[in-house]
Amino acid sequence: MVEFAIVGLLVFTLLFGVVEMGRPYFTVNALNEVVRRGARLAAVCNINDPVVLRRAIFNAAGDAGNSQLIGDLATTKLTLTYLDVNGDLVADPATNGFRAIRYVRLSLQNFFFNLFIPGFGVRITLPPFRATLSRESLGRHSDSGEITPC
Repeated sequence: MVEFAIVGLLVFTLLFGVVEMGRPYFTVNALNEVVRRGARLAAVCNINDPVVLRRAIFNAAGDAGNSQLIGDLATTKLTLTYLDVNGDLVADPATNGFRAIRYVRLSLQNFFFNLFIPGFGVRITLPPFRATLSRESLGRHSDSGEITPC
């Protein structure tokens, strides 16, 4: 029993450490997918559609709460910008017109990851995440210019 207690403590500590180190990797990959997915949705959906950011964080269209996949992630932490041909910000994309927009950028900054290690209140600030894509339809049919829902 004494041997099992010593070896078991080491094995369970190692197992817990491996699982805990896998969580940041999962979170970083999921956040990369959030910004990529959000930029893709913004490139093909209407500019004024609030569903874009909700779906980007893996929520249903009607769910305005935190992400179902990453608990601390809300749409308020995402920044969606529309850029012109030079990469400059289009100030008001709804009034400046469909033709002014050439790129769509979604970014996420200052996201904190909390470790579960007992006794350590370690809070890791993850690097910024950003995805920029060329605009596509922006929710419009190419022939008629009619706006379609996402």
